[in-house]
Amino acid sequence: MRVGVPSEIKPQEKRVGLVPSSVQELTMRGHEAIVQSGAGLGIGASDADYEAAGAKIAADAKSVFDAAEMIVKVKEPQPSEWVMLNSDQILFTYLHLAADEPQARGLMESGCAAIAYETVTDASGGLPLLAPMSEVAGRLSVIEGATNMKAPNGGQGLLISGVPGTPPAHVVIIGGGVVGINAAKMAIGMGARVTILDRSVPRLRYLSDIFGSSAEVIYSTAGALADAALSADMVIGAVLIPGASAPRLISREMLSSMKPGSVLVDVAIDQGGCFETSRPTTHAEPTYEVDGIVHYCVANMPGAVPRTSALALNNSTLPYVLALANNGLAALDADPHLAPGLNVKDGKLTHDAVIEALGNLQLS
Repeated sequence: MRVGVPSEIKPQEKRVGLVPSSVQELTMRGHEAIVQSGAGLGIGASDADYEAAGAKIAADAKSVFDAAEMIVKVKEPQPSEWVMLNSDQILFTYLHLAADEPQARGLMESGCAAIAYETVTDASGGLPLLAPMSEVAGRLSVIEGATNMKAPNGGQGLLISGVPGTPPAHVVIIGGGVVGINAAKMAIGMGARVTILDRSVPRLRYLSDIFGSSAEVIYSTAGALADAALSADMVIGAVLIPGASAPRLISREMLSSMKPGSVLVDVAIDQGGCFETSRPTTHAEPTYEVDGIVHYCVANMPGAVPRTSALALNNSTLPYVLALANNGLAALDADPHLAPGLNVKDGKLTHDAVIEALGNLQLS
């Protein structure tokens, strides 16, 4: 199969769909890799590195899309890319369609088979291709939140750990999944006071077992969430419903009860965000303020650390890339966990959560 890797064009996105070592795995198995010139520069991989791995270098994105039978990316395709896709192609990347009707419509109109990393499952019910970026985003959420607690960035002027004789910052994490656990590890390691809220009792038991007295673990109700937000210096939104829009858990009304200069970090922004006042931002302009509360809602947080992120992502995606390259869409029939990754095919939405979120969107 001819596998294409275009440069990512979302603002400040430097990750790449396939790193040179992944390309080598493909070419060793008889597949052809076409990589856009400069696609790997953001992770320190030159065109020469890709050529050494067996890739052919294409001058521009159109050359990649025209030649490839499968496109492997990181972020969702942008409008200029939708029109380069066709009905004979497989697209394999993050999509997050539940919060993006224009993209869903663009992919449907292209006729391609679009497979989303974030809805591929595993035997335990997890999301193995979302997990590595969730790990990165969870850890980054605390770093970025701590940065924005500084007075020059609009925060209260707090050091997350405090110093002897002063209290540490209170970090509230909504959701105890992969993002939440990694955020908690980072916040605890930085010396913060940490509260984690979740609605799964088995998950609360697990969180209590691994964090012990280092974090307060609470069953999430509207009242518990309001109380936690009242004392929070940083709130991290880490709630995920696979394929669906994120629930809005912090209302604008609640902002008035929070400490002025508190920081909201919405890791769920790709799925629409879990704060009522959330809207996507970029690394160039990552924050904005609403009612005295700083909002950090960057939609591609792991893009800030592209080398780490691309390597971690490829460690997880490579087996599926190889399966699709070897077998095409028949790989979906052979693997019941890859099959849920299919979000769009033959001009129609195919994932139930996406269909529900977009109101059973259809082409006219």
